[in-house]
Amino acid sequence: MQIDNEFRLICSFEQSAKINMAIDKALATTFHKDDTPILRFYTWEKSFTVGVSQKTQDYINDYAEYNENCAKRLTGGGVLFHGHDVSYSLLLPSGFSKELTVKQTYEKICSFLLTFYRSLGLEANYAKDIPAIDLSKSNFCQVGFEAYDIIVNGLKIGGNAQKWSKHVIFQHGSIPINEIEKKEELGNSLQDVGVNLTYAQAIDKLIDAFETTFKATLNPSTLNDKENEKLKGLLDNDNA
Repeated sequence: MQIDNEFRLICSFEQSAKINMAIDKALATTFHKDDTPILRFYTWEKSFTVGVSQKTQDYINDYAEYNENCAKRLTGGGVLFHGHDVSYSLLLPSGFSKELTVKQTYEKICSFLLTFYRSLGLEANYAKDIPAIDLSKSNFCQVGFEAYDIIVNGLKIGGNAQKWSKHVIFQHGSIPINEIEKKEELGNSLQDVGVNLTYAQAIDKLIDAFETTFKATLNPSTLNDKENEKLKGLLDNDNA
């Protein structure tokens, strides 16, 4: 199964957690099976997100330094800290999965991240392919090991998650760029393996990796009227 060649490319910088996650939801809930696939790259204010089944309120007191800059993700998992990372969101028509299991879609989609890390001269493999790693879950997304987590020079960097619906396969993930403070729950960053990039440089290299891996054409885009209307409604309701 081939990933479609033409994509809308949407990039945004230093948004709050609520805005970033509302954009994800607006894109995912307005996407239809015949729409052009979307690849989005974005960065964050200092913030954190939690899995869809969790409550941000349960963590606000523990992480007061984030000033309630937090939101739920569309996907599951634990707490994920932002402000030092580049994230991506990928939206593919549901037909992409016809010949693939969930695990196979992870392996295929995440292959562009392997290309990205290897382009930086790093050794990158899936956790499942490293016998010394015991797969395990954690309340902190950057700490546990799941099968398609990417291990770079022996360290887990970033993570990825999926949500499937009738019309769309939605996947997003985070690539920590800078070490902003050394807490175990923050995990590792590219700086920990000796790579120093600006966010813009990282996004450029991620775009190159995606185009190379999937022979795709990424066409710069912004949210359309339908997506902007949905986004406005989500943000208005959140502030009500």
